[in-house]
Amino acid sequence: MTENRQETPGAPGAGYYAALVVATFLMASGFITGKLLLNFGFSALLLVGWRFIVAAFALLPLAVISHEPLFPRLTLPQKATVVLIGLLQTTGTLGLTFLSLRYVSAATSGILLFTNPIWVALLAPWALGESLSKIRVLGLICGISGVALALGGALTGSENFLQGDIVGLGGALCWSLSTIINKRAQLPIGTWTLSFWQMLIGALVLLALAYGQGEHWPAGVGAVQWAWFLWLAIPGSAASFGLWFLALRKGGATRSSGYLFLAPFFTVLLSDLIFGTSLTLQQAAGGVLIGLSLWLVNRGGLHPFPKP
Repeated sequence: MTENRQETPGAPGAGYYAALVVATFLMASGFITGKLLLNFGFSALLLVGWRFIVAAFALLPLAVISHEPLFPRLTLPQKATVVLIGLLQTTGTLGLTFLSLRYVSAATSGILLFTNPIWVALLAPWALGESLSKIRVLGLICGISGVALALGGALTGSENFLQGDIVGLGGALCWSLSTIINKRAQLPIGTWTLSFWQMLIGALVLLALAYGQGEHWPAGVGAVQWAWFLWLAIPGSAASFGLWFLALRKGGATRSSGYLFLAPFFTVLLSDLIFGTSLTLQQAAGGVLIGLSLWLVNRGGLHPFPKP
C-alpha cells in the first residue's frame, strides 16, 4: 500500500520548501475565503459540501495519472472504514470548522483546527501503541498550554466559547480520529483515490444535512463571490492537498509535518490584512506555543495527513 513507503532520504531541495510554503499558504487562504463567503450569507454546511464536491473531482485526475484504481477491491469492513474517514475528515472536521467560523475569527479557527497533531499524539499511545517520548510529552505540554492561552480570551464570553471555540476544537478532534483510524486500518487504497472518496462521501452528507434543514444558495451571488468559492474549492482545497502530498514525497512525513504551524501563522497574517483583526498578546503567545508543539510532536513521525 502507498502509505507504507519509506520516507525519502537526504536533504530536499528548494522545490520541497516552496511546495510546503505554498501548500500551507493555500490552506490558510481557505479560512479567509470561507469567512468572506459566510459573511456574505452562505450556509456553512452548504458551502463546505459544495466546496468538497468540486475539490474531490479536481483531485480525480491525479488518481488517474498515478494509475490508482478508482474502485479498488475492498472488503465490506474496509469500505465502511472509508465511509467513516469521510464522515470524520470532511463532514466532521470541515463542517464543524466552518460552523465555528460563524462565531470566531478566521485566525482563531485556523489555530484551533491545527491543534490536530497535539490530539493525535495524545491519543497515539492508546490507539496506536506508540510510546510518548520525552520530547513528545514536552510538545503536548506546550500544545495544551497554547490552546489554553489561545482560548483564554473566550472564557470570559461564554457564548463565543461554547458556540465557536468548542465547535472549532471539535473539528480538530474529528481530524485526529480520522488520522488514527486511517493509520490503524492500513487500507489497500491509493492516496488520491482515498482523498477522492472521503471528500465525496463527506461532502454528500454535508449537502444532505444542509438541504434537509431547508438551507439554500444565497441570492445575489455575483462574480466576486463565485471567484472566492472557486478559490476555496480548487487552490484552497485540491491544490493545497496536492502540494502537501508532493512535499511529503520529497521530504518525508516527519520532516514535513513540523511545518504545519505555517498554516495558522499565514491565517493570522491574512486575517489581519483582509479583516483588520489581530490577536491579543495572550492569543499570540498561545499560537507560538501551538506552533512549537506541532514541531515537537511531529519529530516522532506522527502526521495528520495520510502519507502517499
